[in-house]
Amino acid sequence: RSSAVGQPLLPPQSESPGAHPPVAGAMAMERNCTVLLHYDKSAPPNEDEIKEQLENKDVATKIGALKATIQLMLNGEMMPSLLMTVIRFCVPCDDHVVKKLLLIYWEVVDKTGPDGKLLPEMILVCNNLRNDLQHPNEYIRGSTLRFLCKLNEGELLEPLVPTVKTNLDHRHSYVRRNAVLTAFSVYRHFPHLMPDAPELIDKVLAGESDVSCKRNAFLMLFQCAQERAVAFLTDNLEQVSAYGDIFQLVVLELIRKVCRADPQQKSKYIRCILTLFNTSSSALLYECASTLVALTNSPTAIKAAASSYTQLLSAESDHNVKLIVLERLQELKGKHPKVLQEMVMDVMRALASPNLDIRKKCLDITLDLITPGNIGEVVHALKKEVARSKEAAADEEAAQGAAAEYNELLIGAIHACAVKFPDVASTVVPVLMEFLADAHQSSAVEVALFVREIVEVHPQLRKGVVVKALDMLPLVGSARVLRICCWLLGEFCTDAEEVARAFQAMKAALGPLPLVDAASAAAGADDESSAEAKAKAKGTSGHRTTVLADGTYASQGAADKEKAAAAAAAAASAPGQKLRDLVVGGDHFLASVVASTLTKLALRSRTHVSDLRIANLVAADVMSILIAMLKAGGAKAGDAKMDSDSAERIGACLRLLSRPSPQVSALFLEDCHAAFATMLHQRKAAEEADRAAERDAAAAKAKGSGGAAAIAAKAAAALKGAEARQPDLPPEAVRAVDALVHVRQLKPGGADVELDDDDHDVDVAALASGAGADQEDFSERLKRVTQLTGMSDPVYAEAFVTVHQFDIVLDVLIVNQSPEPMANLTLELATVGDLKLCERPQAHTLAPGESRTVRANIKVASTETGIVFGSIVFDATGPATQDRTCIVLHDIHIDIMDYISPASCSDLAFRAMWAEFEWENKVAVNTEITDVNAFLEHVVKSTNMRCLTPASALGGQSGFLAANLYARSNFGEAALVNVSVEKRSADGKISGYIRIRSKTQGIALSLGDKITLKQKGARS
Repeated sequence: RSSAVGQPLLPPQSESPGAHPPVAGAMAMERNCTVLLHYDKSAPPNEDEIKEQLENKDVATKIGALKATIQLMLNGEMMPSLLMTVIRFCVPCDDHVVKKLLLIYWEVVDKTGPDGKLLPEMILVCNNLRNDLQHPNEYIRGSTLRFLCKLNEGELLEPLVPTVKTNLDHRHSYVRRNAVLTAFSVYRHFPHLMPDAPELIDKVLAGESDVSCKRNAFLMLFQCAQERAVAFLTDNLEQVSAYGDIFQLVVLELIRKVCRADPQQKSKYIRCILTLFNTSSSALLYECASTLVALTNSPTAIKAAASSYTQLLSAESDHNVKLIVLERLQELKGKHPKVLQEMVMDVMRALASPNLDIRKKCLDITLDLITPGNIGEVVHALKKEVARSKEAAADEEAAQGAAAEYNELLIGAIHACAVKFPDVASTVVPVLMEFLADAHQSSAVEVALFVREIVEVHPQLRKGVVVKALDMLPLVGSARVLRICCWLLGEFCTDAEEVARAFQAMKAALGPLPLVDAASAAAGADDESSAEAKAKAKGTSGHRTTVLADGTYASQGAADKEKAAAAAAAAASAPGQKLRDLVVGGDHFLASVVASTLTKLALRSRTHVSDLRIANLVAADVMSILIAMLKAGGAKAGDAKMDSDSAERIGACLRLLSRPSPQVSALFLEDCHAAFATMLHQRKAAEEADRAAERDAAAAKAKGSGGAAAIAAKAAAALKGAEARQPDLPPEAVRAVDALVHVRQLKPGGADVELDDDDHDVDVAALASGAGADQEDFSERLKRVTQLTGMSDPVYAEAFVTVHQFDIVLDVLIVNQSPEPMANLTLELATVGDLKLCERPQAHTLAPGESRTVRANIKVASTETGIVFGSIVFDATGPATQDRTCIVLHDIHIDIMDYISPASCSDLAFRAMWAEFEWENKVAVNTEITDVNAFLEHVVKSTNMRCLTPASALGGQSGFLAANLYARSNFGEAALVNVSVEKRSADGKISGYIRIRSKTQGIALSLGDKITLKQKGARS
């Protein structure tokens, strides 16, 4: 059983079409339900059958009938006629199961009549309960006392109070424990029935030895007579560490409440909290750390709390607990980074967990805690994790996917360490380059991009990277990684020995010439014309539309699939010549990169040899390889034939080698490298600009809505100066160093500086300084007001919509504009989309001209545009409103932009998600904006997304633009947008498409509707 508040599991009887059910009946159906039981959907017995079974003498039959009765009553069936049958035939039974079922029955049955008065039959029930409270069996006594905690009828409880008091001294702890809870419940709801309850419970607490009973008694005093609880705690402060953990948890709760009311008591209680850190209970350890962080900023106390959190990370196996603890450590990191910097290795123990979310959060915390003092240990631990994950992925094929994602996280963390502390780059690059031959392309590409950037920033690493790249070249199987490796060899092989080794490695990877035999080339040339004729005859039936890596569309034929399959098979068969297999298999872009690399090596060899003949021989050797690649590309038929771009690039290399010139050689050897360095510099500048913009936005927000924090800080500084100038203060004006100072005049409008006693995890210092104040401007609040009815309607209604992270709060103002009172006025709401109404608003009675604010909470399940609609139903009481009992409300549209925020991701991650997400919405561009860059800015602003395409790629004057946008929702859902537009030369208008991809349909459709709507109102 569990305590809950909900609706009956079965709907009420259906009404006639178009009729509105009576409000009173609807409210009756929504009475409190404190019991949830499994309901068997088979045909239930009728009331006569249940009555017959209840009258049966067989105990098992009675039990079955009682269960059926309880289930039917929980699902909306009243059955009042069974009450006397149960009293006559079930109450006299002494079976323990029957008595337990009777307690549940008394809990769900209606104890009052239609007039609200107690039923006469309840006198018999009360007598039965008194007998059970005096029963010799302690189980029956305890369960009956527990049942009394759920009663809300004071008339039924009043005759039982003396018996409850006698059970406070029962010999069995189970009875005493529940008697204390019953006294607590009675005193809280009906204090006049048991006015001496605090005094009685205080005596019980003083003489009680059972931990559970002592905890219940202390909890009752804590809630109802706090001064008695504080007095007991003060007298027994030294013995708290010897009590059980369930009692100590309540003690911590009391300490938090007392210290909020009187901060000067903190020093006395902090010593008590520190003695509880030696406990074996994880819950108590967590609460001790949370309480200590909330009460003090002392480095010793913060270090003890952080140690407890790290201990929980290692001791607890539950992933949810680890995530909660990591959240606490992340909060602690923002306030006390120096303390956590000493414990970074303890935090990294969480990497032993197999859960990817835990590992990611742990790495995020670790990267923010890196200092010159601990960078060596952190990098060493990350290198060990890299080696361990590689071994685990090799042992278990099923875990390779998760290991690849983890490897990406580790590589990114090591990359961040190397960028922040360049001295460690030399130790991590050799380890990471082992991943160049990894089976998962994402990890290999991530390493290759990292190495390409790190050798540009740190020239001293180039020699070692070149040597390692030459060793790994025969093992690399990814085309993209091979392109990066070839680029590295062409750019950073500078001396004669490196150039010679690189040339030999490239020739060995390409294998002997020719790349295709003469028979295959002739067959390809002969079949080319027939393949074109067949393609024309078939039209487009042999092609299908595919998505390229950059997000654009292309036409792919069956030959492409055969080409890819053949390339994969060849790569698997010849592990030492994977480069040759990819080039022969039809990767013409890779062939052009290889041609460029060989050309650079040949040009550099001219500076190392004095004999021109040798230089010409090297150039001739390279030219023969380039011609062989051109022949191999031309030997393909149809779509597999080499594209004109790659052929033109290889041809340019051939012309340069045949007639070298200083200007073109400088373009290959110097300008290409300079362009890469410029790209890195621009990207770093863009990242710095983004960080500066985020800091400015945070500062502006703090200045606009939380400016009271800065004012309070200045006031605190002024107060410290005043104290320094006035050392002789009266004793009552002296405050502790870390005491809170509330300045009413500095409080922002509408804010309440008083601390909420129910908030257990509030940071006292932060709340006192005003950092938590986030007051919204009144004009901004007015923008979120939606008018629901007309001004001429009998009822005027408007809603103020507040969107939180996972829910929506509707504050509906209802005004009775008629001259007659309105009874049982109810706000009926319904939702469309992934929105769920938490509870139905209750009915109200409004006098003429009276207004009432009704609040409704709506839970949001996913990110999509939702609609809230409904009506106001009321009972007419006069001639002016007799035919207007239902008013339909205007719809409230929930905007998707409230749940989407800009985010960043790597190019590789964007492409991976673009290929993975199955929902796409293609929106045609229809706007009056004539500039492509202005249109992109308009789309970014309208969709609240971040443009991932760098500004350098969007610069210049061009009639074409392609850019990628990215955002994430509050639920962790990703939204991808690709904007591809061009300016038509005929009329100067922009045409193109905006494609939206997401994992769920709602985001794609809602974003598409938003973009379509914003396009119509856009002007150049």
